[in-house]
Amino acid sequence: MPTQRLSMRRIREVLRLRHQGLTERVIARTLGVSNGVVHGYVRRARLAGLSWPLPEGMDDEGLELLLFPAPKAASQSDRRPSPDWVYVEKELRRRSVTRLLLWEEYRAANPDGFGYTWFCTTFEAWKQRAQPSMRQTHLGGEKVFVDFAGDTIDIFDPITGEERAMKLFVAAMGASNYTYAEACPSESLSDWIGVHANLFRYLGGVPKFVVCDNLKAAVTNPDRYDPGINRTYAEMAGYYGTAILAARPRRPKDKAKVEVAVRIAQRWILARLRNQRFFSLAELNAAIRGLVVELNARQMSGFGSSRTELFAEIDRPKLGELPDQPYVFARWKHCRVAPDYHVEIDGHWYSTPYRLIRELVDVRIADKTIEVFHKGQRIASHARAPNRRGHTTIADHMPSAHRRYGKWTPGGLIAAGEKIGPSAAAFFQAVIAARPHPEQGFRTCLGILSLARSYDNARVDAACRRGILIKARSVASIRSILKSGLDRAFLDETSDHQPLRHGNIRGQGYFH
Repeated sequence: MPTQRLSMRRIREVLRLRHQGLTERVIARTLGVSNGVVHGYVRRARLAGLSWPLPEGMDDEGLELLLFPAPKAASQSDRRPSPDWVYVEKELRRRSVTRLLLWEEYRAANPDGFGYTWFCTTFEAWKQRAQPSMRQTHLGGEKVFVDFAGDTIDIFDPITGEERAMKLFVAAMGASNYTYAEACPSESLSDWIGVHANLFRYLGGVPKFVVCDNLKAAVTNPDRYDPGINRTYAEMAGYYGTAILAARPRRPKDKAKVEVAVRIAQRWILARLRNQRFFSLAELNAAIRGLVVELNARQMSGFGSSRTELFAEIDRPKLGELPDQPYVFARWKHCRVAPDYHVEIDGHWYSTPYRLIRELVDVRIADKTIEVFHKGQRIASHARAPNRRGHTTIADHMPSAHRRYGKWTPGGLIAAGEKIGPSAAAFFQAVIAARPHPEQGFRTCLGILSLARSYDNARVDAACRRGILIKARSVASIRSILKSGLDRAFLDETSDHQPLRHGNIRGQGYFH
């Protein structure tokens, strides 16, 4: 049963809906509680002999007495030994250990001991009086709770004296309260992933679940029933073989373990370091590690053991194995493929197969690689380019016509123009030089080369000479000169004349 009881009105609603034939799962979803809560109240009603409708005149007080009978106190003459409830609480954190098993062991040691019902009822009452850190039962190696502390700690630039606030990441194992803490520059996704990798290395293994708060680096949609986990965070969890459980919004009890651990860390770590000055993050984290070791080695009141001892006994044997290499951080971006079959990442353009033009793709961006996925399948991989405002294109991604076009370079086009004539080569230089990027002039040059299939080289060269004089820079202008015969006035000039010089013409050697 939950620590916080439902109101009598809601308990009556549970019994009414069960009488109507609704399943416990449907009732739980309707009332916004867990399946276990509904099952517990239905079971209590059955043990009390209650059915719906309730007896006439039964008020809330009478219903509560029937559902939650007070445990019978043992008489002074009753010398039967009571179980060690601290030991029971500790053993229940082990996987597959049940209350029935512990009661059977208790009765085996004490044949005249109390019955199972008394055992369970008294244990629940003891838990109500126990410390808050003992109210939840967690299996060994099952959960680690993670969060950032609200307070920060500063590091100072040794040259300028400028101070920077560092965030404190705190994690606590559910069963043993074993605590980890680390300072990092921010709550950004890259820092969030980095501290998790360090946490798993510190634990020496991986818990089954990671319970986190609804910070932006972890949860993209903080929905109570269907939270959206950040894709990079989910990918990291899959890499380590764990799963992410997001706490419900505005439900601090879902992560009470780490809430307590954060308070302890702020008092045990941040308060102790408040008067020290640190000049690097590494220096700060070295001091934090020493205090964390001391914290975990301290005896916990009510447990008779330290966090380190409990971790070694309960949690550590149940942790999953670490992978050989730590997870390499990568972020994801949702992109639509541009008409030139490229996607833009940080100002640089990377190619995809041309058939995916206008399709939505997912891009995984790592330090050294760019991977493009379409419907879960990787369709492109590139080495990450160090420069911005450029293109990285794989020839196999291009249509056949574009592959032929892609073989051209500025120098190659000018050399092809020289085969037509010196004026054509000069015209090509002028066209390429007039564009912000040389590639933008390639189509014009290729268009002039195609005119040589309809007109002889001499006429095309003469038309280019006239085009240079009138500062024409398009295929349409040269084609118009040829169609109207305006090129003929230049045919009589010697063919070995030097190409025209112009301020916009950089010369063939510029492009090599």
